[in-house]
Amino acid sequence: MSNNDTKRLSRLVAILTQLQTKRLLTAAVLADKFSVSNRTIYRDIKALEQAGVPILTADGKGYSLLEGYRIPPIMFTESQANALIIAEQLVLKNKDASLVKDYIEAIDVIKAVLKNSEKDKVNLLSDRTRFNQNISRARSSNNLSDLQFCLTNFLLTRIEYANETNDSTLRLIEPFALLSTQENWLLVAWCRLRKNFRYFRLDRIKRLEILSEKFTPHRMTLQEFFEKHA
Repeated sequence: MSNNDTKRLSRLVAILTQLQTKRLLTAAVLADKFSVSNRTIYRDIKALEQAGVPILTADGKGYSLLEGYRIPPIMFTESQANALIIAEQLVLKNKDASLVKDYIEAIDVIKAVLKNSEKDKVNLLSDRTRFNQNISRARSSNNLSDLQFCLTNFLLTRIEYANETNDSTLRLIEPFALLSTQENWLLVAWCRLRKNFRYFRLDRIKRLEILSEKFTPHRMTLQEFFEKHA
């Protein structure tokens, strides 16, 4: 096998992993990632199809994999996948570029085995989580996993929340994002009581109840939220 053949085989495997990681990918995005031409990507996609990989082509939109096609036998529960996102944020703070690169590639492989619905959720959670590492302080919260679930499933949540003087109020909230500051985990959520976005410290949430009612997703990125509410 020539060096070019070896490179192409490695690229085909990597393209398959990318298709399993993302819901939809264009030839241009793949070409940019692997530093090849769009025409090369077209040939690679055709080669994967000829090998039996069920690739769906959406005209003008890109490529996706048939639902249910993923690498066995690795399977993750939703909460386990969410926990990996927190680990991802920790690693991205590391100063070792090689470690960051290796972990990102590993996360791509892990995401590749998830169903499309689970994939959408972990990608949303990854986009809506920010972590600032500070090992000198402990963070205490029993609600992080539940809030991740509410955030990615757009579930209305009822909390009993204590303020600085320990006075409690009941709030109906729509979880939007999770932030780790240098002192505490913060939840960004739309508060139906205040009719606005609010920051909630997780260590001040005395009680949390996940409701069955879904809320309408807030169609903005975390960066757009910061720009609008700074």
